[in-house]
Amino acid sequence: MKKIVYSFLLLSCFFSSCSLDEEPQASASKDVIFGTESGLKTYSYSFYNMLPSASDAHKKDEMCDYGAVNSFDSFLREGAYSAETSSGWSWGDLRNINYFIANCVDESVDESVRNNYIGLARFFRAYFYYNMVIRFGDVPWIDKPLGVNDEQLFAPRDSRTVVMDKVLEDLNFACENISATKDATGSLVTKWVAYALKSRICLFEASYRKYHTELGLTDSADKWYQEAASAAETVMKESGYSLYTGKGTDLSYRTLFTSDDPVTSEVMLASCCSKELAVLNDANWYWTSGTYGPRFSMIRAYINTFLNIDGTPFTDKAGYETMSFYDECQNRDKRLAQIIRTPGYKRDGLPAAPNFNGYSYTGYQPIKFSLDDSYYDSGSLNTNAIPLFRYAEVLLNYAEAKAELGTLTDVDWKNTIGALRARAGITGGLTTKPTTIDAYFQKNYFPDISDASILEIRRERSIELALEGFRFTDLKRWKRGELMTMRWTGIYVPALNTPMDLDKDGTDDVIFYQGGKPTGLPASCTPVDVSLGTQRALSEGTHGYLTWSDNDPRKWYEDGRQYYYPIPALVIVKNPNLTQNPGWE
Repeated sequence: MKKIVYSFLLLSCFFSSCSLDEEPQASASKDVIFGTESGLKTYSYSFYNMLPSASDAHKKDEMCDYGAVNSFDSFLREGAYSAETSSGWSWGDLRNINYFIANCVDESVDESVRNNYIGLARFFRAYFYYNMVIRFGDVPWIDKPLGVNDEQLFAPRDSRTVVMDKVLEDLNFACENISATKDATGSLVTKWVAYALKSRICLFEASYRKYHTELGLTDSADKWYQEAASAAETVMKESGYSLYTGKGTDLSYRTLFTSDDPVTSEVMLASCCSKELAVLNDANWYWTSGTYGPRFSMIRAYINTFLNIDGTPFTDKAGYETMSFYDECQNRDKRLAQIIRTPGYKRDGLPAAPNFNGYSYTGYQPIKFSLDDSYYDSGSLNTNAIPLFRYAEVLLNYAEAKAELGTLTDVDWKNTIGALRARAGITGGLTTKPTTIDAYFQKNYFPDISDASILEIRRERSIELALEGFRFTDLKRWKRGELMTMRWTGIYVPALNTPMDLDKDGTDDVIFYQGGKPTGLPASCTPVDVSLGTQRALSEGTHGYLTWSDNDPRKWYEDGRQYYYPIPALVIVKNPNLTQNPGWE
């Protein structure tokens, strides 16, 4: 069974398609493929190459508002990104899907069997178009394999209403016709994964239409919120999935991301690894290396949004602004200690404070996907499965859609946000909707939102789904791209030239200095230069928050052009009927 799962990686050489007018080449005849159930099944494996690999899936939030990195994407650098450097206008996967659907007509295969595999193909077509609409907005809708002389090769862009209505049709067909309801490996698309994707896509489209008023589509937003809520509710009532709590509040959450086998009580679809088959990922290398990865370090404004263990806002505490790293980590939402290194974290069985010696810029070092054995740090060695769809996301989709519709009840809250927070050890505010707005969270993140439930659902989403690839898309659909320029700050440093024992294990971990480098330090204590004019500094000169890259500002254009990527210039040269996205002309 497992060998079938990993065969996805081999099928890229079995079927290939590079452009809209190429016919996929197969090593077996068309009759063998489309005239038998086993042939349809084999072909369907090629669709899975569209999903992120395990090495890609843990990196999907590399560009987001809550992470400082060694060099930010040129998309956020003024004047550095253009139609000439853009990418992503690739249609080979769609050609492969449409070819399959057009040829899946052999009546010697039972209709219900054919519809199952067509449903799977349409699942992936919806997934393909969802990602294209996120990236480019309006795109041509193509639902057949094109020949070299087909006029549609030079078609203009269709409106998002046309495209997304077609996407919804595909999703509905997939939900109704995919027959599998369980997959023990956690690596195959089932009916419930189709419903989960439907809830994801419909929530995206609903909020994009509501908050991007320039589209003139606000009147149709509620329809999409209702579709999102309905799809999520189906999963909640019928699928049998639940939140994993098998290792208690201290470990259950992180176990979902470090287990070799997907935790299939909650993980609905994962990108799996196998040491036996040499299918591995590079999570440790990426999240611990000072040279290979981006040295992704979370920022203080985001860390401040993790609630206290009693459910109250951390920023309501007196003196939170100048708390030491150790103190700010105490009595917080237990996901904090499962997302970043906090006091008590160990590697190879030994205390491991945030690593300023070649990794962390801010002191908030992620651990969510990395394993605690340093053996895995030096290459693509990780065996842990990386979740792509989780039941937790379905709960968040449901809660947000219901809140936006104004129909969220206390029972809904308890069964969604309350359940997620209970798993994280939070004790207060689990059974009733919030009525008080967190002024810090509202001011710093969503100043135009005055509904306490919507604010708290957005907080919960940012924490529960941290680093799973949702954040930039969420900011785009909520029309909060400006957050991508948030200042990158870190832990509070009270004074220069003072050794700091970050985790209070009796060993000094770091000392910050300006000018001459301190000498006579123990091997455990990393000296960090925060001299004026360097890329890393202190907010108040000789004390304050660590800052990173203040001298290299990021840019979010006021005209909103970055809510879409530009269509690559060469594409428009080849098809002059395509128009460029505003601001990128």
